This record gives sequence, C-alpha cells and structure tokens, in this order.
Amino acid sequence: MRIVSGKYKSRRLTAPKNLPVRPTTDMAKESLFNIINNWYHFHEVRVLDLFSGTGNISYEFASRGATNIIAVEQHSGCIYYINQTAKELDFDIQTIKADVFSFLGKHQGSYDVIFADPPYDFSDEQFGKIPALVFENNLLSENGTLIVEHSQQTDLSNLPNFTQSKRYGGCMFSFFEH
Repeated sequence: MRIVSGKYKSRRLTAPKNLPVRPTTDMAKESLFNIINNWYHFHEVRVLDLFSGTGNISYEFASRGATNIIAVEQHSGCIYYINQTAKELDFDIQTIKADVFSFLGKHQGSYDVIFADPPYDFSDEQFGKIPALVFENNLLSENGTLIVEHSQQTDLSNLPNFTQSKRYGGCMFSFFEH
C-alpha cells in the first residue's frame, strides 16, 4: 500500500503478512480522496476510521494534514502496526482497540468524516447496523459524511440517509449524510 498524496506522497508502507486485513486499493483510495478533497479542508476535518485494519485510510488523512483522527480496530496486531507507523511518520492518530459495534453504541463525539471498511463478508444486517448506530448516536457532524466500503454484491442504497455509491474496480463506497 502507498500514501497517495500529501506530506508523504508516494510513500510505500508494508504491513506484516499475518494481519487479517484487506487494505483499500490505491486506485480506489485515490478516487475516494479526490471526492473528499472537494468537500473538506483536511487540516480542519475530524476523522473516525472504523475497522481501520492497517490504518491505510488514517495515514492518507494524516498525510494530507488532518490531525484529529481516531482509528478503531479490534485486532491487537493491527493496533500495534498503526501505532508504530504513526509514530514513525509523526502522525497524530489515536488508536482504540475495540469492537466497532460496541464502540459506536457508547462513544460520544462528532466527526466530519466517518470511514468504515468492515469485512466484505458481513451480512446485510451487519452493514446496516453501521449507519444506524452512527446516526442514532449523533456521531456525524451536521455537514459530515459516513462512507462505508463494501463489495459490489452488497447494496446499501435502501438504508436511511444513503445519498450515493461510487464503484472503483471491485470496491464500492456508499455515502450517507444527514
């Protein structure tokens, strides 16, 4: 994986092979950030990265100037890798080792961008629980965006607050707003 833009543009990062992850592809990530770049000033944005895995999305935000980033992941090895990489690159990324659904059910905060990259084999019910918890618990700022990454086989367009989907290769991003 590589950082697409910002302070560490083109920097390659290699995560340990034993992590149970599927990082967002560089092509999909670049396309996604081209969209986000038109909506937000990165140095002002508050980011919540759910199912953060290797921290790929968090690093991209940090490289572009975001300083208020929380990465939530339940795998200890992933948390260790994110902390190690953030320290090496001097990124201000706070990690929280937790089950994402438990975290969303009790966390209080407000974020401009919430990015969720759950396992592609989640059930429709599990995917639907992510926006439901985000909106029930008021975690998205008034002009914020929830972005859920999923496969083409998953359709989230019937969920409340859905606004659009974008497809990049085998990857889909579904967007949710107030």
